[in-house]
Amino acid sequence: MDYKVIKRSLDIIGAGALLVIAAPVMGVTAVLVSRHHGRPVLFTQDRPGMGGRVFKLYKFRSMREVDEAAGLITDEQRLTPFGRTLRSTSLDELPSLINVLKGDMSFVGPRPLLVRYLDRYSPRQARRHEIRPGITGLAQVSGRNALRWEDRFELDVQYVDRLSLKLDLAILWKTVSAVIRRSGISAEGQATMSEFMGSDLPSRDGLTP
Repeated sequence: MDYKVIKRSLDIIGAGALLVIAAPVMGVTAVLVSRHHGRPVLFTQDRPGMGGRVFKLYKFRSMREVDEAAGLITDEQRLTPFGRTLRSTSLDELPSLINVLKGDMSFVGPRPLLVRYLDRYSPRQARRHEIRPGITGLAQVSGRNALRWEDRFELDVQYVDRLSLKLDLAILWKTVSAVIRRSGISAEGQATMSEFMGSDLPSRDGLTP
């Protein structure tokens, strides 16, 4: 049987089970997000999925709303200490289980980025959209946001080419380790990854974990 079919079945079973198990944690997190950041508690944004099809991504909010009068403009200014904790523990990702259940995403795959990046990818980089995006992925367990864009995209393509149950299990195991160590959450000196503006750099080999 094609592993992509097996992968989707495992996603449905896993996401359904985890949504039930994590419901109390999500409830408490929602209350805390509301207290620290106000409402709505969910961050939603259009992201491109498999084949470039746009879907609505769900996460818990880790930033305050833009408020120029209060000096809350950049991501660094808007990201709260509580938001940093959410991100470092990956609790902000729990609502994305809904995306997995719906079929927008998978547990493992290239991270869904911004819609405006679609026209900036090289043909090789665009191959990251040949499969469903993931909550975690090969790039995330190899450095997360601390990696350069070109390195992240090369790892995404490597994942597409090497897709297998064994690789998915290895990535999930390393994800747990990365979350425990809280490593590679942001690029150096930034609250989030800098914007990808396109690149003409050649792809790099040998970036397997």
